[in-house]
Amino acid sequence: MAIRNLIIILGDQLNLDNPALESFDSHQDKILMVEVMDEGNHVWSHKARIALFLSAMRHFAQSLTEHGFSPIYLQLSQLKYTNLSDAWTAYIKELSPQKIIVCEPGDYRVLKILESCALAANTPLNVRDDTHFMCSQADFKHWAAGGKQLRMEFFYRVMRKKHHVLMQSDASKNDQPIGGKWNFDAENRGTFGKQGPQDLPEIPSFAIDDITHAVFADVEHYFAEHPGTLVNFCWPVTRPQALKFLDDFIEKRLSGFGQYQDAMWQDSSKPTAFLWHSLLASSLNLKLLNPRVVIASAELAYKNHKVSLASVEGFIRQILGWREFIRGMYWLDMPKMATANYYQHERKLPDWYWTGNTQMNCLRQTIKQTLAYGYAHHIQRLMITGMFGVLAELNPREVEAWYLAVYVDAVEWVELPNVAGMALYANGGRFTSKPYVASGSYIKRMSNYCNGCKYKPEVKTGEDACPYTTLYWHFLIKHYDEFAHNPRTALMVKHVERFSAEDKEVINSTANDRLDNLQNL
Repeated sequence: MAIRNLIIILGDQLNLDNPALESFDSHQDKILMVEVMDEGNHVWSHKARIALFLSAMRHFAQSLTEHGFSPIYLQLSQLKYTNLSDAWTAYIKELSPQKIIVCEPGDYRVLKILESCALAANTPLNVRDDTHFMCSQADFKHWAAGGKQLRMEFFYRVMRKKHHVLMQSDASKNDQPIGGKWNFDAENRGTFGKQGPQDLPEIPSFAIDDITHAVFADVEHYFAEHPGTLVNFCWPVTRPQALKFLDDFIEKRLSGFGQYQDAMWQDSSKPTAFLWHSLLASSLNLKLLNPRVVIASAELAYKNHKVSLASVEGFIRQILGWREFIRGMYWLDMPKMATANYYQHERKLPDWYWTGNTQMNCLRQTIKQTLAYGYAHHIQRLMITGMFGVLAELNPREVEAWYLAVYVDAVEWVELPNVAGMALYANGGRFTSKPYVASGSYIKRMSNYCNGCKYKPEVKTGEDACPYTTLYWHFLIKHYDEFAHNPRTALMVKHVERFSAEDKEVINSTANDRLDNLQNL
């Protein structure tokens, strides 16, 4: 049979206002959603990540049916096709659409597969702008043109003005931010001190319904050897659940988010995985939540005098600023971003990244938490697992694949630029001014991870030396000339000038021993 339009809905496009659904006519059009093994195996995905995508997709397909769309939905149990290309090709051939319609994918690889399928079938492909985002690809490219510095802070100010978020209402000052400052980042770096976090709020919980139970069974059957567990699964899989998470965050955790968003803590007597973080990234990235709704909710909390400006601005900056900026950079720089390796690092990812079985307590705590929940907050990702990656000279491809695999909120448009650009500096500072590196002293200041650790953060050399500290100084020595000429890093390497030749030799010897024995750290 021949149809007018074949509308393809991807696993991270679970919103009824998906632009691909505009002008849908059930008499002439068909919607196709597919589950395939390769999308769970493309990287060695965490069980919770696979379960989240599949459960949210199946719930969304049910919602589509309830709204009169009646999609064609292929589940894993049918096992007709192992990859997207085969599934799409088969249905293009069977339905003979005049046109294929899709919203912009969040993954360059998926876009290329779809383009290839359409080309092979000689069928026009209409890729529609993703209106979920508040800055289109075209608008971002226009902003980025002209040789300007590609920095989130500049982009963020443009977005604040464009969408009139946290701006003064006085007509004569409506281009000025509330509070007189664009950025309260200096107030967003609080630590818990020796007492640790107090009165931690619990996160909402949901009953696991029949759809999700069936997904769990499929994951355990088809992806039994994959990392992680489903025991702690707590993520929203529907829009109502996502809205409940949003409301709970605004009411209970946003007030503490700003001050403590960079802090980390371990405590065997109480859960400290989530602290005051929003836990909304997975819902946003699956499009169960609209960023406009999230931003408006946070802004209203400030206007109602419930939450400080520093907390609200710090949170909105992540959504309106960083999230939109990172997505723009991904599409601006692909596909070269995916192969960038500025420092030419080639060391293999240690096996303990998949188990957490390392003697470095900060990494053990962060990785064990990641395997338990499919979650770690941004500083754990940037300054624990990510910073070790650049200091240990790990191959960016292996580190990037790990990040895409283990986090429930990972879609390539957000994962790759954060890892390649921020954590690893693999793109050579395309949109950052320096590598994010520090010694073990930073970790000690921002957490209690160093308590009881085999390694000492203040020690540079010898058996007790913290690998972060040793590798940090080795990194600065190795890249001294480059860092000395960068205003953002010149002060860091000033300390290297105080080292004698013998000091440097001992540091480098200890570092090389660490680098040659990463598996045993």
